[in-house]
Amino acid sequence: MNLGIAGKRALVTAGSRGMGRACATALAAEGCEVYITARKVPILEKAAAEIAAATGAKVVPVPGDITTPEGRAAALAACPAPDILINNGDGEPPGDFREWDRARWITALDRMMLSPIEMMRLTVDGMMARGFGRIVNIVSRSVKIPQIELGLSNGARSGLVGFTAGLARQTIAKGVTINNILPGIVASDAQRDHVQVLVEMEGRPFEEIWAERAKRNPAGRYGDPDEVGAYIAFICSAKAGFITGQSLLIDGGEYPGTY
Repeated sequence: MNLGIAGKRALVTAGSRGMGRACATALAAEGCEVYITARKVPILEKAAAEIAAATGAKVVPVPGDITTPEGRAAALAACPAPDILINNGDGEPPGDFREWDRARWITALDRMMLSPIEMMRLTVDGMMARGFGRIVNIVSRSVKIPQIELGLSNGARSGLVGFTAGLARQTIAKGVTINNILPGIVASDAQRDHVQVLVEMEGRPFEEIWAERAKRNPAGRYGDPDEVGAYIAFICSAKAGFITGQSLLIDGGEYPGTY
């Protein structure tokens, strides 16, 4: 299927590894000009070079922390008029809410809610003026299946989803869609970091917890980051212009509800 986005400019935050990198790769394979941000320069530059070599696309590494004004300014200096914006980033690690003070909550809100909203604020009007835009927030299934140890994510990401629901209805008539992707267990570095924290909390071996989580999923496995990347590429496509304001699960069927 020709997704109709060749030549579009795509800005992918936290695009050097995991689902962000998979998304950048899928968009590059569709002919997009891709800009990826990350904080760790060697990993970022290596990812950009590998994606460019694999796809033949222009892939530009943009060092910086997207949760800071300086990081956002650097991203938009490199790609001032993105047609596609992928808001992605690490969540906060699991823990006990009794140990989270106000500063910890503010950090979580900055990372998982306020920074993506700021990136939308800085880009959405330009997209509407040009008549095309796709914004996808990589969120988490925790907004539909809250896990107590992920309380920071439950709260901050739910705030982002709530905000998006209102904005998405204001932009679609101008050709701009805004959607959220809710991944379940995906075999990424972030997932491994999550399980490592569970190891420390529960005192059980990593392999035991990792296998247990896969077995509990109806698919009997972890998702592949490339599956998430392909899904997002379609949501960004010219074929998906009637999809907006949605929070779309990709979790192997683990969410138990009908709706």
